[in-house]
Amino acid sequence: MSIASAVTSGLQAALLLARGRADGVRYVEDDMAGAARSFWAMAICLPAFVCLRLLAWTSGGMPPHPAHVFGLDLLSYGIGWFGFAVLSHRLVGAMGLAARWPRCIALWNWCNVIQYMMLVGFSIPGLLGAPTLLDEVAQLVGVGWALWLEWFAFRLALGIGILPAIGLVAVDVSIGVFLAGLSATG
Repeated sequence: MSIASAVTSGLQAALLLARGRADGVRYVEDDMAGAARSFWAMAICLPAFVCLRLLAWTSGGMPPHPAHVFGLDLLSYGIGWFGFAVLSHRLVGAMGLAARWPRCIALWNWCNVIQYMMLVGFSIPGLLGAPTLLDEVAQLVGVGWALWLEWFAFRLALGIGILPAIGLVAVDVSIGVFLAGLSATG
């Protein structure tokens, strides 16, 4: 499969899942080559990541050394993304589901694109000067939907129950929070 076909299929799968449609899973490749191609999602998400960083600076003010902070943020972005992939490979293998990991990580990668778009989209009300309550509700909806999408993807790709899927989401979020903390102190 070409990269363009993989991107198209992966995004179609993620969009279907974001709408609660489990049949989106069938559009994601289930082999290691497909899993490798799905890491193009990281490049696709980069503009949204940069947008979110800039949005954070508009509300919280410019950091004292913006280039340094942005460099740390970019390192955290890559380390977090690949770190979760490596850790999830081990965790899914320990669950006895190693054969399902390629589809799982591919689906996780493509869902990240939709998650980033949701986070940017739900940040727009605050950027446009919406009342604080509306801005916070919009951001809460965006974060909640993004977490739900990740949980839904894990459940479908791995065929696991509610709690193990919550555990995988918690691992991903924990990596992000940990790296954000390191980046903030750097």
